Amino acid sequence: MLNDPSSRARARMMREALVDAKVGLSQSRAARDAARAQLERERTELATVRRRGQLAAGINDAETVRLATEYEGKHTERIAVLERKLAALEQEVALVERETAEMTAQLKRLTGVGDAGSSPAPDASTSGTEEAPAASDLSELDSLRRSADRSEREAEAERRLADLKRRMGK
Repeated sequence: MLNDPSSRARARMMREALVDAKVGLSQSRAARDAARAQLERERTELATVRRRGQLAAGINDAETVRLATEYEGKHTERIAVLERKLAALEQEVALVERETAEMTAQLKRLTGVGDAGSSPAPDASTSGTEEAPAASDLSELDSLRRSADRSEREAEAERRLADLKRRMGK
């Protein structure tokens, strides 16, 4: 467990790395969600441009048809780029989620959290205070999880607010 100073130092460093990983995961999820929203906006714009082009063709408005065709190409290209970007971001989120889960499992193994009955019985040389770090580590992991979840919810709220502002501006 965490009986020696080097183990405690290693556990502290692992907790710090886990916090960084969870912050990175939250940021990656926010970027993925933003890319997904941007892709949906581009798809909506493409549908609008196509509809306008068809309407213009119906009334023989050559200039509007030309512009609609031009913008259709631009939106199609943006959509292709955003689809690749979204796929890459989804892969990044999956990778960071796996890495974070592995780091959490490693930290739990190091600190002995979650190993019911596997910790050695305290002997006369150790006081009952060795249980406190394990409990505090579990509490800290829960706190980190809540913090990461809160960050994710805040990022989602920010994305929704930006989307609402964008819609209200039109």
